[in-house]
Parts: sequence; C-alpha cells; structure tokens
Amino acid sequence: AARDAGSASRKPNAGCICRQHVAAAALALAAAVLSPPQADAAEAANAEVNRPVILLHGLARTARSMNPLAEALQTKGRRVCNLDYPSTEAPVAVLVDQYLLPAIADCLQGEDSVADFVTHSLGGILVRVLAEHDDAPAIGRVVMLSPPNHGSELVDHMGGWSLFRWWNGPAGLTLGTDDSSLLARLEAPGFEAGVITGNRSLNPLFSSWIPGPDDGKVSVQSARLDGMTDFLVVPATHTFIMRSDVVIRQVNHFLETGGFDHQTSGE
Repeated sequence: AARDAGSASRKPNAGCICRQHVAAAALALAAAVLSPPQADAAEAANAEVNRPVILLHGLARTARSMNPLAEALQTKGRRVCNLDYPSTEAPVAVLVDQYLLPAIADCLQGEDSVADFVTHSLGGILVRVLAEHDDAPAIGRVVMLSPPNHGSELVDHMGGWSLFRWWNGPAGLTLGTDDSSLLARLEAPGFEAGVITGNRSLNPLFSSWIPGPDDGKVSVQSARLDGMTDFLVVPATHTFIMRSDVVIRQVNHFLETGGFDHQTSGE
C-alpha cells in the first residue's frame, strides 16, 4: 500500500516533467523549422550580390567599350570579368565554343557556381546561345543592353553589301529578322533577364529603315525578349548606351534586386 501510495504521489510529477519535455521539444522543433529559412534567405541574398559579373561587348567593339560599367560594378564590390572576343571574325557558335567558354572558365576558376552577365548588342545573343550549351556555367541575372533579340532591319537591308559583310563578319550576318534565323530558333531564357534599350538615334537613314522607335540600329520592339523579367527604355543611342549614368545605375539595381527602378528611370 505504501508503494502504491508513493507511486500515486509521483505520477503527477512525472506527468508534469513529461509535459515540460514535450513543450521544450516543440519549441526546439519550431526554432529548427523557422530559423534555417531566414538564415538561408540572408545567405542567398548575400551570395547574389557577391556573384561574379561577366561583361560581353557588342559587335565590332572591344572590352574597352564596357570599361565604365566594369568600374562601376567594381566600386560596388563585385568581381568583374570584362571579356574580349573577336566578334567579327567567326560565327556565333564558334565565338561561344572557342572563345567565351574558355574565357569564362578562366574567369570563374571553378570557385563560383553562378555568374551574372551584363551584355551589349551581340553580347546578349551570345549569352542566350551560351545558356543552351551543356558546358555553360549556371547563369544568375542578366542585363542586356540594346539586344537585337528579334534581329535588326539593317542586316536585312545591307547584309548583301560586301562592305557590310566585311565590317560585321559572319556573326553580324545572323542578326537579321528572318523567321528562319538563329534568333528565331533560340529558346526563352531560363534565367532572370532584364532588358534596357534606347530610343535615340545618331543615324536618320538607318532609323528610316527601322519600324517604330529605335536606337539607331535596333528597334525598341526587337529588343524585347519573351520571358524577360523586366524591360526599360531610356533616352540613349545603341552606340553609347553602356556609358549612360542612368543605365549604369539601373544595371546595378537589377543585379542587386532582380528588377529596374522605374521611379528614377527617366522613361
């Protein structure tokens, strides 16, 4: 009887201890469930702003044309690879396979799993081709400046001229608006793509061949990309868009946030 009484007297305490253990376990589980996503989100955001940025210049240009962008990104603490490639000397596939892929691998050195890109003109087409390549790195965010995503009427008009062919090379000749062209066969991007294009022209003759607003070489409509994340039109020309202070700020904004700042865009 004494043992029974003692056991009975201990049961409430045991139940209390059990409930305390259950409550403690529940709190620990809640902390385990709730805390990691917050930490992961902060870590992911930090990783995004620390990703390397690869710059690709346009047709018949050099990496020097992207220097203002490179300097601005470096000021923000980004590691920048401003790549040079012989844009007028080879077809698009050769430029990607033999020049860009090795240069990108050398830039990343196996240390980074994801890279952001900022491109001008033909560079935007190259990154789309690159994205479909089996050996391409993972692509994070891409800002395309004046990309001829649906071609340029200038190629339609002048592609048969020997001087035009000599100046722009085989890659330039693929940038027409023909429905059977390389551009028509490219898939929608599997990455976050922001497109900035201009609506100012330095060449009235060229603009007369291009329907609608244009930047002197590419129409605003042609710059659009199916599946793009954001789109912005600025008062800039095709040739100098990458040097615009407004554009440089918007590039930084997109790479950091995944969108443009339309409140201060000057649209």
